[in-house]
Amino acid sequence: MRPNWELTHCCNHEQVVFLVTVSVCAVVILALWRTVLLRPFKLVTVFLHEASHAIACKLTCGHVEGIQVHADEGGTTQTRGGIYWLILPAGYLGSSFWGMVLILASTNLLTARIAAGCFIASLLVMLLVAQNWTLRGLCIGFVLFLGVVWVLQETTKIHILRYIILFIGVMNSLFSVYDIYDDLISRRVHSSDAEKFAEACPCPCNGAGWGFIWGVISFLFLCGAMYLGLVILS
Repeated sequence: MRPNWELTHCCNHEQVVFLVTVSVCAVVILALWRTVLLRPFKLVTVFLHEASHAIACKLTCGHVEGIQVHADEGGTTQTRGGIYWLILPAGYLGSSFWGMVLILASTNLLTARIAAGCFIASLLVMLLVAQNWTLRGLCIGFVLFLGVVWVLQETTKIHILRYIILFIGVMNSLFSVYDIYDDLISRRVHSSDAEKFAEACPCPCNGAGWGFIWGVISFLFLCGAMYLGLVILS
């Protein structure tokens, strides 16, 4: 069947449910942004940010010496070798990319199961390189959380796996854009990835400039996820 790239006859029931659910997730996330309820999901987003640095390091033949996620929603990835100017932007852009992937995976139960399985596997792998107990606890906690949600999905009438995957995806997309704004515009953190990238890159652009560019790309990932989700459901 040919994909409905033009989105003719939009929107059917599933497309409306998708748009409404994404909107509700975004409103809930923004409303609860500074509450403790979102802290675990924020830390998962930091985990994906740091994991993206690690993946970029390995793909460019570097070595990952360790990863930490801190309770204050910060994180560090110690790398050796690899291509530095590819590793640095991978955190922000990788987090946005994974957000898009999770949003798209939520459009179908099978792909939501695959995403949950891959997520659980990545958390278990992360336990091998975690260097602090915040990250270890986060990995163990979310493995158990996703495991319980999956069991409920398969054995009861509580079918929320797709919505959990969607929520994590929207959270990643929004957090990435907010993190760029917070680090580079509202309070200008000089140790941020964008500031380090500006120092390493010969281009005449400062950290705020690169942060703005990455922020636009992150927003485009979110828009792309919305559009492709509608195409999939059409």
